[in-house]
Amino acid sequence: MTDNPTPEGIPATEAVNVERALEAILMVADEPQSIVSLGTALGVPVKHVKAALAELVADYDGLRGGVRRGFELREVGGGWRIYVRTEFDDIVGDFVLTQNPTKLSQAALETLAVVAYKQPISRPQIAQIRAVNVDGVVRTLVSRGLITEVQTDSETGAILYGTTDLLLTQLGINSIDELPLISPLLPDGSEGFDVDSRN
Repeated sequence: MTDNPTPEGIPATEAVNVERALEAILMVADEPQSIVSLGTALGVPVKHVKAALAELVADYDGLRGGVRRGFELREVGGGWRIYVRTEFDDIVGDFVLTQNPTKLSQAALETLAVVAYKQPISRPQIAQIRAVNVDGVVRTLVSRGLITEVQTDSETGAILYGTTDLLLTQLGINSIDELPLISPLLPDGSEGFDVDSRN
């Protein structure tokens, strides 16, 4: 007895196996996985991977079975990864902090925001905006893989920093352009931090 083919032309049991195999890989992956790399890992065509990912998204979103999961499958940073649903961020965040209290300091978060909105930017420029020495904080952000050296200023020779794909992954976005406008949130309405100001 043969299985009825799915609309994508894959036998139903094989489609389920591809979905389950993708699910297993994505559960342990610590960074987004491209469709090509997933297809290569499973030895199946890219179109089958796309179809299986679409089925998993529908499954997790409750479109199949009616129950929405506490996690979702998102395309982020050039690939696919499983994330906690937004409504559970606070719960999971509190849990993670109790398990691993190591987190970025306020100074590091502020410096990271400056780099994200003003990149490429040098240490002296960051220090001028923050009005403090940022050498140690910049080293910390580089060591954690959240920012990196992107180029050298042709006039001053200063190293310019920008954000990394890891930061995009951690934020759950595809591009730095997806960051919200920040100037409306600043008490003095400071200019220069809007999305349009980024290169």
